[in-house]
Parts: sequence; structure tokens; C-alpha cells
Amino acid sequence: MKILDKITLILFSIIVLVISILVALLIFGWVRLSTLNMYLSEMSANALATNITLGASIVCSLLALRAIFFGGNSSENSGDGILLENEAGKLLISKDTIENLVNGVAKGFSNTQSVTTKITVNSENELGVFVTLMVLPNTVINELSMNLQTRIKEVVKRVADLEVKTIDIKIKDITAPEGKTEG
Repeated sequence: MKILDKITLILFSIIVLVISILVALLIFGWVRLSTLNMYLSEMSANALATNITLGASIVCSLLALRAIFFGGNSSENSGDGILLENEAGKLLISKDTIENLVNGVAKGFSNTQSVTTKITVNSENELGVFVTLMVLPNTVINELSMNLQTRIKEVVKRVADLEVKTIDIKIKDITAPEGKTEG
């Protein structure tokens, strides 16, 4: 979230909180409407207070218009994947697509048995890949993980033109080859 969006959210939250508290105080009878009206009248009689209120109102109105018309559209990061834009249009590459791509790469290694993948995309549009594997006995795990990390980065860059920031690998278990049982 950008800093201007955070400031906008904080300002609107404070304004809504103050208005909610005032309405609650009025409803419960802890503050009289005449008392509130008196404070507002005194504030409007003071030129400095009026100018500050007017300036704050204009800023809040502009921030509201920005949030209504431009909020959420400028972000490249979508909850479902990564949104890429160029002069011809937009392209959304879903997390599922990247997961399937990574699974295909991992299954291409002869020592892997079972592969599950999770993709994360942070606010800076950086990809994180989490791969969980089951491997065959006699697998050199460190060598497999380094080769797998390198290959995943290469394939994702070539196919989707995306940079992978981190690739975390978890070896879940060492299993017997599929189709073979001990005994």
C-alpha cells in the first residue's frame, strides 16, 4: 500500500470515528445538540479556525475523489496473480499458472516424487515460491534444491517474464520409487 493511500485511510478512519462518537454522544444524551451547535458557531466565527476547517475539507474531498476514481486501479498486484500492462493492453498471470509452471519444472527432476507449490506476491510485485517435495532415497538434497531453484527462476523468467525473489524448498519425506514396494 502506498503512503498516500495509508494517509488517506487513516484520515478517513479518524473522521468516521469522530463523527460516530459525536452521534453516539448525541443519541445517549450525554451531549446536547445546542452545546455542539454553540461550539460550531464559535468555530465558524473565528477566521483561523474557519480557514483550517475549509482547508481540511478540501483535502479530504480531493482524497475521497482520488480513492473513488483512482483507487485500486493503479496497482500491478492482483489478489489472483500479477497484472502486467503495456501499450497494447493488460495481462493477468494467475498464481495457479505459475504454480503449474513450477510443478512442471520440479516434476522434471528424476529424484522428485510428490510436488506441491504455493506462490506469494507481495506489494512490490515480487514473487515468492514455496515448494514442498518428496524425494527418492539416495538423493543429494542440497544439489537437488540448488538445481531446482536455478531452473525455476530460469523457466519463470523465460515463460512469464517475471523475476522470482525467493524460492523456499521443503523436503517433506524420502520415499520409495512409485510402483515399487519393499518386500
